[in-house]
Amino acid sequence: MKEKRKKRAIYLGAIPDILRYQIITKTVLAILLYLFNLIFKYLLRSAGKVAITSSDILFLFTSWQGITLLLLALTILVTYTVFDLIGMLNLVDLILSGEEKAVRQSFLLIPSALKRFLEPLGILLILYVSLLTPLIGIGLSISLTENFYIPTFISSVIQDTPFYRIIYNAVMIFLMIVSFIHYYCLHYIILGNLHVKNALKQSRHLMKDNWKDFLRQNIIFFLRMAPAYLLSLLIGIVVFIAVYALSDNNRLALLLLAMILVTLFGLVSLFYRPFLTMKLTDMYRSYTDEERTDLPIRSTRKHPLLILGGILLIALVVVASHVMDTHFDELFPAEVDVPLIAHRGGGNEGVENTVSGLNLAYELGAYGSEIDVQRTKDGCYIINHDSTFARLAGVNKKPEDMTLEEIKELNIQGEKVATIEEMLEASHGKLILFIELKGNTADDKMADDMVRMLKERKMEDEAVLISLNYDLIDYIENKYPEIRTAYLTFLAFGNIADLNCDYIGLEEESATPANISAIHDQNKKVLVWTVNTKESQRYFYKRNIDGMITDEIIQAKEIKQELASRDDLTRILDGIFPD
Repeated sequence: MKEKRKKRAIYLGAIPDILRYQIITKTVLAILLYLFNLIFKYLLRSAGKVAITSSDILFLFTSWQGITLLLLALTILVTYTVFDLIGMLNLVDLILSGEEKAVRQSFLLIPSALKRFLEPLGILLILYVSLLTPLIGIGLSISLTENFYIPTFISSVIQDTPFYRIIYNAVMIFLMIVSFIHYYCLHYIILGNLHVKNALKQSRHLMKDNWKDFLRQNIIFFLRMAPAYLLSLLIGIVVFIAVYALSDNNRLALLLLAMILVTLFGLVSLFYRPFLTMKLTDMYRSYTDEERTDLPIRSTRKHPLLILGGILLIALVVVASHVMDTHFDELFPAEVDVPLIAHRGGGNEGVENTVSGLNLAYELGAYGSEIDVQRTKDGCYIINHDSTFARLAGVNKKPEDMTLEEIKELNIQGEKVATIEEMLEASHGKLILFIELKGNTADDKMADDMVRMLKERKMEDEAVLISLNYDLIDYIENKYPEIRTAYLTFLAFGNIADLNCDYIGLEEESATPANISAIHDQNKKVLVWTVNTKESQRYFYKRNIDGMITDEIIQAKEIKQELASRDDLTRILDGIFPD
C-alpha cells in the first residue's frame, strides 16, 4: 500500500514538468507548422496551384515542388516524433529517475536518439507510428495523426464487399499482432540506445516473456484512470446544483456544467498520454531488470504559476458561460437544416442509379440526387457508377465497350439502365441533379454534351456538374460560367476555397470546421460525401454545410427530427461536443 502511495506521489509530482514540456513543445510545433504553411503556399504558387487535392497525386511525385512538399511533410512527422515520442519518453524516464531538471535534460538527450531513426528502417518506423498506429489502436503514436482514419468512401467499399472485408480484417489482425509484440521498440531505441533492427528483436523477446503481466498492468492502469473522469463529472454536477439552486437562470447553470466538464475532461486527457507513457516506461525498466526499487519522490509543492493558471481557468469558464448564455440561440440553434442529396440516385432506398430510385428520392423529400454518367461505345450517355456492369448486372463489360442497345438489355434488379436524358426528364421540376462525370470517358466532350442537354431543356438551374477531376471542372467553369459545378476531393490542403468551382465536395475527414469556414468566406458552397453513419449524419447536421450526400435518406430525416426536439442541455452538449 505504501508503494502505491509512493508511485501516486511520483505521478502527481510530475505534473509541473509535464505541463512545462507540453507548453514548450506545442509552441515550437505551432511555429514550425506556421513556417511550413508559408513554404507550402510558396511552392504551390510557383507551380501555379492554390491547393493540393486528390487530383494532384501525380504532381506530388513528378515535380520538384511536389517532391519538396513530401519531404517537408516527412520532416513534420519526424519533428512530431521527436517531441511526442523521443522527448516524452526521455522526460518520463528522467522523472522516474528523480531528475529535478527533467525537462531540460530530456531535450539534451533528443539528438542521440534521433540519429538512430535517420536510416531507412527508422523512417519506415516513423511512418508506421504516424499513419498505421492510429488505425490499429495499439502502440504509441504522435498527436498530429492520432485521429487519422480510413476515409469513409474507402471503408464503405471494404465493408460492403465480403472479399475485401475478409482481407482487411486479416491485415488489421496481423498489424495488431505486429504492433503488440513490438510495443517496446521505441523504448529500446530511445532509452536502450539500440538501433531499430535490434530494438525490434529485443521487443519481441520482451513481450514474449511478459505479455500476460503487460496486459494485466495496462488494464489496472485504465481502471485507475476512470475515477479521474468520474470525479470531473461529480464536480460538474455539484457546481450545476449550486448554480441551479442559487440562480433563476437554469440555462446558465447548464452552460457552467458543460464548460466545467469540458475543462476537467480536457485536463484529465492532457495528462493521460504522459501518464500512460510513464506507466509503460516503468514497466519497461522492470522487465529489463532496471526497476528502481527505491523510487525517489519528487517535490509535490504547490507551484504559484499552477495556482494562477487555475484561477484564470475558472474565470475563463465563468466568462465563456455568460457569453454563450447571451448568444444561446445563435450558438446552439434548435433547428438544423442541411439539404439531403441521395447518393447514386435514391441511395439505399431505391435501385442504384435508376429512374425509380430518383423518383423515390423525390418522394422522400431529398433536395437533390447524385448520379454517375458515362459514355457508351456509340456516343450515348448512360448512368452507372462502376467501371463495369459486373456488380449490378453480372456483365463484366465497360460502358464504353458496349452500345446503348446492348446496355438496355441488362437487368438491374428488375430495372433498365437509365440514360441521362431519362434522368433529366424524371428530375425536371422536382429536385436538383448532381451529375458526376465519371470514368474513362469523362472528358471535355462529355462536359460539352452535358451543358448542351441542360440548355436544351432549360435546366441550368436544376443541375450541378460534378467530378473528381479538377481540370475538367476548371474547363467547365471557364467555358460555361453560367453552369454550376462541384469539385469532389478526398484530400485537401492549402487554399481550397480558391479552387475554380461553385461547390467544393469534401470527404468527411477533409470537412473540417476550418475548411468549411474558409470555403464559405469565398461565397462558395460545401458538400460532404458520403455521410452514411448516424454519428456522421448527426455531426454534419450541426455543421453549416450546404449539402449532405448520403445513401441513408430515411435515417437522415429521422435524425433531423430527433435534433429538432432537443432540450437545452442536449443542444449545449451537441454544440460543445459535436463529435
